[in-house]
Amino acid sequence: MTLLDRYIARQFLANIALLFVLLFSIIIVIDFSLNFDEFTDIARRVAASRGWPESTVREGLLACVLVIDLWWPRMFLLFQYLLGIVLVGAMGFSCAQMVRHRELVAILAGGISLHRVARPVIGVALFMTGLQIINAEIVLPRLAPLLTRDKTDAGSRGLGQTRQPLAADASGRLFYARQVDLDHGEITGLWVWERDPRGLMTRRITAHAARWDGKGWVLEGGSIEARLDTPQGPSMVTIPASRLETDLDPTALRLRRFEGYSNNLSTLQLTHLLDRLRTQPRPPAQRVEQLERIRAGRPATMLANLLTLVIVLPFFLRREPANMMVQSLRAAPVAMAAVAVNLVATTASVPGLPPWLSVFLPACVLLPLAIASFSGIRT
Repeated sequence: MTLLDRYIARQFLANIALLFVLLFSIIIVIDFSLNFDEFTDIARRVAASRGWPESTVREGLLACVLVIDLWWPRMFLLFQYLLGIVLVGAMGFSCAQMVRHRELVAILAGGISLHRVARPVIGVALFMTGLQIINAEIVLPRLAPLLTRDKTDAGSRGLGQTRQPLAADASGRLFYARQVDLDHGEITGLWVWERDPRGLMTRRITAHAARWDGKGWVLEGGSIEARLDTPQGPSMVTIPASRLETDLDPTALRLRRFEGYSNNLSTLQLTHLLDRLRTQPRPPAQRVEQLERIRAGRPATMLANLLTLVIVLPFFLRREPANMMVQSLRAAPVAMAAVAVNLVATTASVPGLPPWLSVFLPACVLLPLAIASFSGIRT
């Protein structure tokens, strides 16, 4: 890497870091100011539960700690969603600084092409995309339980226990649990009803407790009540049961309880979940499509972000000095349109196309535009 590459890359990385710090600070300050009363009430309850004496200063400091505890895992999620926009903004600031100090003029006077100047910008963008992949595949899956919390859960470190209402698994069985520990994969009070095509119950599986062992629920005190048709009429027979296999594992229960939890799973976890759903007699088509869209949407979004950066780059890499404010106003609609199209494609289904293909439609549209835009740089 030459001195010019290091200079441009360092300036670009500094602007990226500065934009992220500003965005994170603005979001946290706005949330704290709008919900100040709620955070102070939560801090007061936490202080009372620990037996601390009443103190306005202590409650204010504790409220600030709760805000930080609630938002630090969300910063990784914001990094995942905002990286595309931040790359475009940081590139604009970097090029504007170089234009203001006439550095691009000096580069051209030295016989260096502007295409050469774009190389460290694209290199840094690829580096940040690599960090985005690590964040999506390693960091976010580990922080997934913390990302489901709201303000009232600030300070907690788990999903807690909840009641699982009636839910149907892929086999059509009705699943109910009096209490589910989503952190340890344990159930207290389990009822499962199996039905015939008419919807009438044929068997009922009950257990005092159940524990997930990676492949199924291990039942404690489990029993099966089956209905038998005899010449004398229907009768019930009870037999012991030690195991229940269903697609409603702890991950599936988390997905049903917390909307958006699946967005924080790694690609490997999504693949395992899809394989398990497809092996069921009646796979839930809507859920399978949603998970496929999430899995394929990640590389599609990263590719679209890079192509958007390349498309907007010629607005700022100019041979002659220009008003960067005007150039920013011209580039902003292009960047926002590319981001909006990619967002729609990764969330909405396209009739006639599988989910793994439809999410790449924006990249297919942006690719020729990026080639034409980059080759059209006047240098």
